Amino acid sequence: MARTDRLFRLMDALRRLPAPVTSARLASETGVSRRQLYRDIATLRAGGALIDGEAGVGYRLTEDPALPPQSFSRLEIEALVLAVGDLRRTGDPALEAAGQSALARIIATLPDRQSRQAMHTVLRSFRPPQVRADYAVDMALLRRACWEELALEVHYRDLNGKVTEREVWPLGISYSERALMMLVWCCLRQDWRIFHLSGIERASLNGRSFRPRRVGLLRDYAARQAASRASTKQ
Repeated sequence: MARTDRLFRLMDALRRLPAPVTSARLASETGVSRRQLYRDIATLRAGGALIDGEAGVGYRLTEDPALPPQSFSRLEIEALVLAVGDLRRTGDPALEAAGQSALARIIATLPDRQSRQAMHTVLRSFRPPQVRADYAVDMALLRRACWEELALEVHYRDLNGKVTEREVWPLGISYSERALMMLVWCCLRQDWRIFHLSGIERASLNGRSFRPRRVGLLRDYAARQAASRASTKQ
């Protein structure tokens, strides 16, 4: 592999992978030995790349305006524009606006040729916007609670009309064609639950944090779902 291609692949991996990235992962992504990887990192640093970290710890790239801009293939550009355009299907205006803002900033950093490609993509989504009922709960509050791992007190009306008050740990929000749903760890039931957002009549922060449980709970939930699917197939 040519040296220039190798260095570009290393920069792409540092930008794309969750930091800190181990040397083993970077070597695998770029197809080189660990020894060659260390030399390539030294080369990038000498050229002005701000790469924090060291062997045994992992590496993190700090973007610098002096570095060459990110580069995308034409298909990657098409996928980004299509995905952001399809955000209207979520029925969440704030989320759609955030996607448009992020896309505009990405396009602004592209070289001229790729910027023109983004302005003239051939893939389009013409599916109509999703119209959703007005929810009593504040979506910004739910997103913040998920991001910051903050417990919520909720009044929830289930599909049978029964209302309960409980503490939940919000883990993630999902958008479907017919409903918005939130995966939570229910402290009352000591189990995962999926709440329809239309059933949440009130929600407020109660001042408690469940950090750093969110990632572990999501991992365990995914494992349980995978086990359930496997047993169904047997």
